[in-house]
Amino acid sequence: MISSPQKRALALLDRLKALYPNATCTLNYETPVQLLVATILSAQCTDERVNKVTPDLFARFPDAETMAKANREEIETLIRSTGFYRNKAKNIQGACEMIVSDFQGKVPDTMEDLLKLPGVARKTANVVLAHAYGVNAGVTVDTHVKRLSHRLGLTEHNDPKRIEKDLMALLPQPDWENWSIRLIYHGRAVCKAKQPLCEVCTLADLCPFPR
Repeated sequence: MISSPQKRALALLDRLKALYPNATCTLNYETPVQLLVATILSAQCTDERVNKVTPDLFARFPDAETMAKANREEIETLIRSTGFYRNKAKNIQGACEMIVSDFQGKVPDTMEDLLKLPGVARKTANVVLAHAYGVNAGVTVDTHVKRLSHRLGLTEHNDPKRIEKDLMALLPQPDWENWSIRLIYHGRAVCKAKQPLCEVCTLADLCPFPR
């Protein structure tokens, strides 16, 4: 077992790259605003479910302008199956209204400005910056990243912001976003919440999680 968290993180990064060489964002989108909307919808929802909802949503409201002017109830109807649909619709429309009024219809490309949008916290902003603009501003921390970061001994914190800070200190900046994606892949397939498949996990020799 590698005792240093940073050495372990780098060894895990190499292993994850080999395991999931083509890992990428699994949300379907064509533009930055569509990625923003899809990411907001993905909260407490699977990407698979979001991808079933967004084709009809984006066909009806393809950009920030049309989404901002939409009937809220129609948005709610289209996204109902993603859960928390009323709050998500409110945030999506509020974000699009601000994009139109304050950012000339263009999704902001900085963390500072993205965080001004309704419903956007660092998790969503990191996804948008990395995949729409190629900017690794931080590490996306979802439930899988939080769980696996604890099990792999890379953080002792529970707050996503503090977990993100710990991971940013351990990993090279160019790998921040793809680290998250690969960890999400591994969390879905192997390191599951209730029954982790430690006996077949190829990270087991690097992992301090009790087996």
